[in-house]
Amino acid sequence: MRIAVLTSGGDSAGMNAVVRAVVRAGIVKGCETFVVREGYEGLVRGNNVSPNEGEPIPDTFEVPSYISKYDVVNNLRFGFGALLKNGEGDTVESTGGKTLKGRYIVRVGWDDVRSWMGEGGTVIGTARSKVFRTVEGRTAAAHNLIKEGIDALVVCGGDGSLSGADVFRQEWPTLIAALQTQGMITAEQAALHAHLKIVGLVGSIDNDMAMTDLTIGAPTALHRICEAIDNINSTAISHSRAFVLEVMGRHCGWLALSAAVSGGADYLFIPERPPADPWEDDMCRVVQQHRTAGKRKTIVIVAEGAHDTALNPIRPDQVKDVLSDRLGLDSRVTTLGHTQRGGKPCAWDRILPTLQGVEAVNTLLEATPDTPSYMIGMSGNKITRIPLMDAVKMTREVTQAIHDKDFEKVMSLRDPEFVEILSAFNTTSSLDDTQKLPAEKRLRIAIIHMGAPAGGMNAATRAAVRFCIGRGHTPLAIHNGFKGLLDDSISELSWLRVDAWMARGGSELGTNRALPDINLGAIASQFQKHRFDGLFLIGGFEAFSALLILEESRKHYPAFHIPMVHLPATISNNVPLTEFSLGSDTSLNALVDACDAIRQSASASRNRVFVVETQGGKCGYIATMGALAAGAVIVYTPEVGIDLDILRTDVEFLKTRYMIDVKGEAEGRLVLRNETSSSVYTTDVITKILKEEGATLFDSRSAALGHTLQGGVPSPTDRARAVRLAMKCMSFIETQAAALNAQPEKSRKATGDSAAVITIQGSSITLTPVQEIVKHADMKNRRGINPWWESLKDLVEVLGGRKELARV
Repeated sequence: MRIAVLTSGGDSAGMNAVVRAVVRAGIVKGCETFVVREGYEGLVRGNNVSPNEGEPIPDTFEVPSYISKYDVVNNLRFGFGALLKNGEGDTVESTGGKTLKGRYIVRVGWDDVRSWMGEGGTVIGTARSKVFRTVEGRTAAAHNLIKEGIDALVVCGGDGSLSGADVFRQEWPTLIAALQTQGMITAEQAALHAHLKIVGLVGSIDNDMAMTDLTIGAPTALHRICEAIDNINSTAISHSRAFVLEVMGRHCGWLALSAAVSGGADYLFIPERPPADPWEDDMCRVVQQHRTAGKRKTIVIVAEGAHDTALNPIRPDQVKDVLSDRLGLDSRVTTLGHTQRGGKPCAWDRILPTLQGVEAVNTLLEATPDTPSYMIGMSGNKITRIPLMDAVKMTREVTQAIHDKDFEKVMSLRDPEFVEILSAFNTTSSLDDTQKLPAEKRLRIAIIHMGAPAGGMNAATRAAVRFCIGRGHTPLAIHNGFKGLLDDSISELSWLRVDAWMARGGSELGTNRALPDINLGAIASQFQKHRFDGLFLIGGFEAFSALLILEESRKHYPAFHIPMVHLPATISNNVPLTEFSLGSDTSLNALVDACDAIRQSASASRNRVFVVETQGGKCGYIATMGALAAGAVIVYTPEVGIDLDILRTDVEFLKTRYMIDVKGEAEGRLVLRNETSSSVYTTDVITKILKEEGATLFDSRSAALGHTLQGGVPSPTDRARAVRLAMKCMSFIETQAAALNAQPEKSRKATGDSAAVITIQGSSITLTPVQEIVKHADMKNRRGINPWWESLKDLVEVLGGRKELARV
């Protein structure tokens, strides 16, 4: 099969990762792969000149016979990757005289797409083609594909681009018949290309496509927005100013909503849920409450498609004028514009496109004339196939419902996460007394951090505190873990005190690894002394272990008969059953940033392999997902381990890989190793082995990232996830406390369900009893059993070439 991939519509970070994944997965599956420059416009223009000859494998070294048969070797490079990456496609002055001028459908090989994953935008270009919207344009596009022998197409773009792809496929038989009638193709060509196979991937920073949790480019755009908010916060506080930020999103408020939650904004305007009329009064009421409470800054987020209930647009300048004129605030407008699209992709905008690109190739290979055109989406951590036009239809229903002013329908068409995050934003940004419970139902809720610090701990605490205050509860901070509890290091947190915690890394409460069994009797006494009605634990495996100890000790200590809930927060992502922990996304981004810098050094030195050591304890999540995001060629994890046979195979692979590189142009390569993968084959040992065996082919160096993976500003994903999960944890404590208080006071006993861990399982969030979690735990190695990501280690090595280029 010959597969072509194109990017269309607005650019988004992650599109290059899509192209890389489609090309490499296609080659591994025995396909020939092409890229289409300039989107659908390139399909219409086609190739007006003959292709240059592809580059042969250099003959400096003899190619081992055992790899000569493999598709990776036979489709290694065609010499145009550097032209595309460097933006030299249309020049006639490039090195070697190569040019792509007049050529828009280009054969590419394995090495042609190397190092593309970390590039922003789309290096193969994109355009909105008016000509392709006509039958004549689509006829020309069909002719150009047939001339190149292509009958499978991967399209990465928004709903308009994907709709165009489906129309193209439906019209294909008619277009073929017209081309044959006109004598432009032969009967043999018409029979050979009777059907067009198409698959779509959603590239959109707005995250506006229905039936998928996330679109390619949206996480990176959110990163750009939150970086801007974090930077603006300091000047806003300094001058006690109000800032109005306009972000993208014509018919979808996902970016604005996620940025408002992650950035700790005061007020929000989105298309799906216009504010109460008149919006000016409602906004001023909220902002004035915040200012009266002592806030020195005001942040208002406005989606570009924001409007009031009558669909009158709400513009940033209007908002600024209201804040200035009615509240007397020194106000400024910041329009982020296309900076939201730019910059290198974040970790998840490398992982998601890679997984979807591989699935796109599998979908094309399995397609028949009777199967629909599929869109590759995502549900939880699972890659999904959805009939393309079903997703487009539902997406357009949202737009129509907005035009019809049916905002309840609009919200019903959004996924539950959107609704929950909006509710969480309203709760955490409100100072109203309307939601406070009667005095007899108010609780004293203790909050404790445990284990190593992780991004999102403070955001979760902020959300919990504001929930408590809004409901009339008393939030009590336990400083420095259970040791702090024994020292009476407890304080009540206020609404304003936690205001700036959203963007703070580490642990503001202080944390350590001490478990409650250091002195259970004294811990129970402190619970009783401070009259705790609920306990909220934020941390990793230590917090899970602490909850388990407390639950099992209820039979001895009545003070532990209170609702207790654990929110997993650890960069290792090793808490059983849950698919994601707070801090793991922040850590992945720190790892990717470090690997990008290391790769740059390795590539500058040409033939160099860097062995990068990551944290993660006895869980290989960070190493595996980091390797996938950074484009590493080998990854070592504790789950698989390291032995001499593995090392021998890896050395042979690296020798072969450098042997077939172009002399003087070899790329730096990364090997990721989890810190506990082996007690014998340490990072230093592996580095020395590679250096010795590499001889004149390649050099080797090592880098241990250590605690840099724990620090830094939490990612927007970890912040938003922290808020959403903390809200559910607080509601859980309320509900369980009400059930407990309904029992006779002298015989109250908490059930096993009242000590739970909040877990993410697919698209669902479940509060799972801690005893149930134990069934899914490898307690000795402090990790879950059969984690969802474990098989991705093989994918890392497939896309790195190890699976084919190493003698097995």
